[in-house]
Amino acid sequence: MQIEQWLSVGLIVSMMVAFVWGRIRYDLIAAGTLVAAIALGLVPAKAAFAGFADDIVIIVGSALIVSAAISHSGVMEAAVRRYVPDGLSLRAQLTILVAGVAVLSAFIKNIGALAIMIPVAIQMARKSGVSPSIFLMPMAFASLLGGLMTLVGTSPNIIVSRVREQLTGTPFRMFDYLPVGAALTVAGLVFLVIGYRLLPARAREQQSLDEALKIANYTTEARVDEASAAVGMTVSALQKAGDGAAMVTAIIGAGDDDRRRMPLPDSLLRAGDVLLIEGDHEALDRLVSFGGLTLRQRSEAETSVEAGVAGTADGAANDVSAVSGTPAKSAAGDANDKASVEAVVGEQSRLIGLSARDVSLFHASGLTILAVSRRNKRFTERLGEIKIHLGDVIVLQGRRDHLPSLLRDWNCLPLVERELRLGTARSQLLPVAILGVAMAVTAAGWVPVAVSFFAAALLMVITGAVPARDVYRHLDVPILVMLAALIPVSQSLETTGTTKLIAAGLSQLGSGLPAYGALALIMVAAMAVTPFLNNAATVLVMAPIAAGFATQLGFRPEAFLMAVAIGAGSDFLTPIGHQCNTLVMGPGGYRFGDYWRLGLPLSITVIVVSVPALLWTWPMH
Repeated sequence: MQIEQWLSVGLIVSMMVAFVWGRIRYDLIAAGTLVAAIALGLVPAKAAFAGFADDIVIIVGSALIVSAAISHSGVMEAAVRRYVPDGLSLRAQLTILVAGVAVLSAFIKNIGALAIMIPVAIQMARKSGVSPSIFLMPMAFASLLGGLMTLVGTSPNIIVSRVREQLTGTPFRMFDYLPVGAALTVAGLVFLVIGYRLLPARAREQQSLDEALKIANYTTEARVDEASAAVGMTVSALQKAGDGAAMVTAIIGAGDDDRRRMPLPDSLLRAGDVLLIEGDHEALDRLVSFGGLTLRQRSEAETSVEAGVAGTADGAANDVSAVSGTPAKSAAGDANDKASVEAVVGEQSRLIGLSARDVSLFHASGLTILAVSRRNKRFTERLGEIKIHLGDVIVLQGRRDHLPSLLRDWNCLPLVERELRLGTARSQLLPVAILGVAMAVTAAGWVPVAVSFFAAALLMVITGAVPARDVYRHLDVPILVMLAALIPVSQSLETTGTTKLIAAGLSQLGSGLPAYGALALIMVAAMAVTPFLNNAATVLVMAPIAAGFATQLGFRPEAFLMAVAIGAGSDFLTPIGHQCNTLVMGPGGYRFGDYWRLGLPLSITVIVVSVPALLWTWPMH
């Protein structure tokens, strides 16, 4: 080996050790490795930042935006409520998720299938009270397995088909991969459903301020309109949308008498009814959206400023009363420019002794009181009747650019900004349609994956499926930096000739092996190389080696080409070899060393199952 090859291998081994050690953040390790590679002359300075323009970075970043849009649309929550029975065990839920993503991955790009299913997994995890990390990595691995079943499932299958056509004149057809791929998928899914316990329960290391601060129990007022889906619905049917985290506490009947009715489970809701609903803001959002309810809205001219809300602050025994509404004369264009902030009422605040109704706060200044929290106090009155005291913690909503000056005017000390989506309008079908078109044009081969997903992400922002101000909040920047930094580092294996050296060694090592040993060797080699090259590059490097290897041993090339495709598509050991693994790293809160816990035994399972399946399906002579 030449000095450049030794340096390349040594640098990558050192990087892997640092990743597994886990004491330094992974994006810093990747950036440091890139700088070291430049200093050692392994990566040209002009190519150092080419990774930021690589398709993988664009795909992962775009998929994060698309997944956020699908999640915000609520369509997956509706699907879970409709098609997933209540009371399923954790293992049954995992079975549904991994099987669903595997089947989808057989017919669409696995990154697209995973982007569709991630919001479902997060919703099911929230509903079951478990960490999403239990679901997300098994789903990422299942998407890789499902992609092995058809020609269009993953890039290695397509490349291997072209290599076979060049060698024999006949490409692999759409379902030539199915016998071996289906056996692998079934065996892999069985293992994932049983072996998920090998994963540690993780939480996101970088929780947003939204997640750090949470008001646990709001009580809000919402009206059943003539066109509401809740008309004729029972209380119990409506409450299912809250997944047990929200409930109707009272019904104020339509008409002038405003008489309250007990919200019995079989009570029917009528147009004009006003519901008092209690729960956390996410559950209230789901329930209001599901029922097509309207939060109470009145302008100052109608003698009332707000719809009342009460609740309890999480973790502090603080009781909260909150309100959400929109003024009759507010500009529709302001809806996407609003923010919420928590503030403490200062000693000289003009709010002391007043209520929202007294000062017509919302109408006069554009600022809405969403919540009031007072230690050891549970509010029973509506917000318009609560007198604000010194030291009260209030949640305010207003235009993002006006909030700082308004808080100074009211002498309130801001604590933290957070997003509340209660009652916001959203389209369920538009984000799904955008993603469907993106995947369709990709499957047809009209547009590359990176371009279609980037366009889909852009359309999600333009159409408001993801507010423009939230785009960069959804991008997991450390993940993207890690990918972009490691792409030129991994390519140094090829530019220094290290991959050719490995190929020559494989040919020598496998020359005396039987058929099953030679297949296993090729597959293991592809699995070992694919974390450092992307899976497409792995096939381009390994497929000619495998074909020549087979010819040298007197075997037909089909089984060996399939072995390369399986090995390149089965990267279960690291988060960097395939974008599906990278995509779940942030939402699942995984560390670099978590992947081999589940991935190593799964890789062994793939080898054990695929070698005899290949020998049985594809004749060697």
